[in-house]
Amino acid sequence: MTDSQATATALGTNPTAAAPAGARTAADVVTPEVVARLTKGVVGSGRTANHTPFTGEQLAELPESTPEDVATAFERARAAQPAWAATPVRARAAVLLRFHDLVLERQAEILDLIQLETGKARLHAHEEVQAVAVAARHYGRKAPSYLKPKRHTGVVPVLTRTTELRHPRGVVGQIAPWNYPLELSVGDALPAFVTGNAVVMKPDTETALTALWARDLLIEAGLPAEVFQVVVGDGPVVGPEVVKHADYVSFTGSTRTGRQVAQGAAARLVGVSLELGGKNAMLVLHDADVEKAAAGAVRACFSSAGQLCISIERLYVHESVADDFIERFAARTKAMRLGNSLAYGADMGSLVGERQLETVTRHVEEAVAKGARLVAGGLARPDIGPLFYEPTILDGVESPMAVCSEETFGPVVSLYRFTDEDDVIARANATPYGLNSSVWTKDARRGHAVAAKLRTGTVNINEGYAPAYGSVQSPMGGMNDSGLGRRHGSEGILKYTEAQTVAQQRLMPLAPSFGMDDEKYAAFMSVSLKAMKALRLR
Repeated sequence: MTDSQATATALGTNPTAAAPAGARTAADVVTPEVVARLTKGVVGSGRTANHTPFTGEQLAELPESTPEDVATAFERARAAQPAWAATPVRARAAVLLRFHDLVLERQAEILDLIQLETGKARLHAHEEVQAVAVAARHYGRKAPSYLKPKRHTGVVPVLTRTTELRHPRGVVGQIAPWNYPLELSVGDALPAFVTGNAVVMKPDTETALTALWARDLLIEAGLPAEVFQVVVGDGPVVGPEVVKHADYVSFTGSTRTGRQVAQGAAARLVGVSLELGGKNAMLVLHDADVEKAAAGAVRACFSSAGQLCISIERLYVHESVADDFIERFAARTKAMRLGNSLAYGADMGSLVGERQLETVTRHVEEAVAKGARLVAGGLARPDIGPLFYEPTILDGVESPMAVCSEETFGPVVSLYRFTDEDDVIARANATPYGLNSSVWTKDARRGHAVAAKLRTGTVNINEGYAPAYGSVQSPMGGMNDSGLGRRHGSEGILKYTEAQTVAQQRLMPLAPSFGMDDEKYAAFMSVSLKAMKALRLR
């Protein structure tokens, strides 16, 4: 037993959520018939497999795609895309609305798959169902408005009529991560489909069944099968091939890989959107409701075992409320129930893989060895499953501890105290990342003032991440090393289009006419420009 494990044992360990009698197992959910149905149409000439973090056992054997298979998938998608683009936008949007209903009606199926592939607690898996349903409803309702031709003032009002059109880019290449395999796969693909694009998606192999389930349901909702291609395989092999063939690239993952994706897209002069890493901060101001902030911190730090790009890893608490907050937060954290059953009841599930467990263990043990104090957690739980780790709170974290600046992407948060508001804003901004942040205060005006000074793509006041992410009419994405582009809102759909301006000139040309020579035409245009400014014409 390491020193940190001994300390964690002394602190007390988290309870285990018992599985209900007759609970479903992986064998009940991932049957040969289900695998055959979901993998039908996947372009792959090899074989690979995925596994469940709950036990480490194999879930399914899957088709594995080669570079040649990726090229074939793009050929199929490209052949099918024109007919889909020619389908009226309201008919395309209707597919999303039917998909919305099917997801909610059959959520038990996908909750099982998400849990088995990611190790999440069921409530955290349900966050993905909520997010996908909200996105499908929003773009199903709003896509016709986002995409309709728009009239703009021409260079010379009345004489010039200008219209902005939106055309699909063609075939979107999407590389989706393992941590939110429903929301960050099909959730990002929905606006691409409704704009008339085809999609070739590469999900993570370990969570491919979830993406394939979503594809199957979209086809049931009316999406032409050939418009949605899925390729499965090792990221360094298949990922670059997706970038190589795509007309636009959507990527969610690590900052390191995101830079490589951006370079590959730039070499081909195709657009790219990237949601990357984060080292997100939560600020508990002196006037915060401490009890609500402590409860919110549990959600913000430990949802999906901290394997969420927008979860909180740095927690700044005003000195005047720090002791009270830490006591309440620690008590709630120690009371969290860990579990691995396909049922509601657990407060946190498993990490997804050995790499995540190694990073979490390394960050915690190094911090404790260099003087940090364990307030809660700090212990692996192989008694529950091979990749379980307790939700962990560290106090006294300082540079150069790795956990101070590196993204942990696990159930670990570091506590810091502050007294000056401007200072804590500067400390929260002192990171190359800029994805999400959280501010807790009873004063709405103060909260908005602080939020405006934080350099993150989203800021949540009196909650951790869900309000901003779930408000799909507003853009969501990162600044700095946290990415490029946005999902949600107008930016989340228009990025999948090419803008075209069509200008019709009427009555007279934009050139000398009606007997004017060059000098008289120049004088006429100068007077016209002054008149348009005086009339406040744009």
